[in-house]
Amino acid sequence: MSEPTQEEAESAPRRSHPLLRGIELIIEHVLFNSRWLMAPFYLGLVIALVALLYKFGVTLVEFVLHTPTAKETDTILGVLSLIDLSLTGNLILIVVFSGYENFVSRIDPRNHPDWPEWMTKVDFAGLKQKLLASIVAISAIQVLKAFMNLDGVFEPQKLGWLAGIHLLFVVSALLLALSDRWNTDDHDGKKDNKK
Repeated sequence: MSEPTQEEAESAPRRSHPLLRGIELIIEHVLFNSRWLMAPFYLGLVIALVALLYKFGVTLVEFVLHTPTAKETDTILGVLSLIDLSLTGNLILIVVFSGYENFVSRIDPRNHPDWPEWMTKVDFAGLKQKLLASIVAISAIQVLKAFMNLDGVFEPQKLGWLAGIHLLFVVSALLLALSDRWNTDDHDGKKDNKK
């Protein structure tokens, strides 16, 4: 007679105690449905996106009203502010759609003909990379705005901090991308070894 496998040994107590199996099913059900607790977070981010849209509108009106009398650098700074706000909005959308899709529930894109393909194809690793790429872009705009504003009050310490933090974001993004790639290569190598 052969020894029972590890899976058979682990499942044996479940078969012998229906009460324990029932408790386990209840716990699994509660844990699985707890993912819906994340839905209010994503709805809150949609409200934040509306607030950001309001701020974008106010900034846009100020930009348009002051453009005729503004210097070239002020115009460029105004455009950079608008780009910064739109990148932040993109970041919120990435988190809302990818987070909801990865952690709460799948969204059926068939009922939405304008649905961007990437929204249902971004996994958690892709989400992290898109988030960091957006943060790097936003950080770069902040450094560029500070650089463009050198005609005003020059604060070398502030510019140094902005550049240093931006560099930290860039290095973090590169390290994350490398670790995800190595992780993917390791998984691919294990799959190949199993064949």
